[in-house]
Amino acid sequence: MTPGTALRRRLRGAAAVAAGAALGSALGMAVCLTRGLVVVTVRGTSMAPAFRDGDRVLVRRGPRPAVGRVVVAERPASGGAWPGPPVGPGPGTAGVHGRDWLIKRVAALPGDLVPFDCVPALATAPGERVPPGKVVLLGDNGRVSLDSREVGYFPLERVLGTVLRRR
Repeated sequence: MTPGTALRRRLRGAAAVAAGAALGSALGMAVCLTRGLVVVTVRGTSMAPAFRDGDRVLVRRGPRPAVGRVVVAERPASGGAWPGPPVGPGPGTAGVHGRDWLIKRVAALPGDLVPFDCVPALATAPGERVPPGKVVLLGDNGRVSLDSREVGYFPLERVLGTVLRRR
C-alpha cells in the first residue's frame, strides 16, 4: 500500500466518524475524530469567501503552522485575556469542547518580520520580528475579523491546528 493510499483510508475513516458526530458539530462544537484530527464548525464571516458561516473544517493538530495556511485558534476573552490554560497537544476531547475557536490565516511566525503595515495593534510592539512563541493571525475579511489587527500577537500555544480541508 502506498503512503497516499494509507492517508486516503485514514481520512475516509475519519469522515465516517465525523458523520456520526455531525450533531455535535452542528451545535458549533469541536468534535475530536481520531488521534490528531478535529472537526470545527466555522462561525461568522471573517474568512469569507474562502470559508463561510456553517462550513465544517477538518483540523490536524500538532505540527507548527506555516505562513499562508489557515488555522483554528482559541478566541481571547474581552481585554485579550485567555479564559483558561491552553488545550494540550495530546489526543482526545479534553479541553477542546467548551472553548470558542477562530479560523484565521497565518501572516507571520516567530522570527518573521512583523507585518506592521496591516496590523495596527502591533504598531508600538518592540522589535521588528515576531517574538518566540507568538504568531500573527489575520482573517481574510478584515472588516469583520477579530484577529491580530485588534488583539496583537496570538500565543502559538493557543493554535489548535491547521485546517486540512472543508468537510
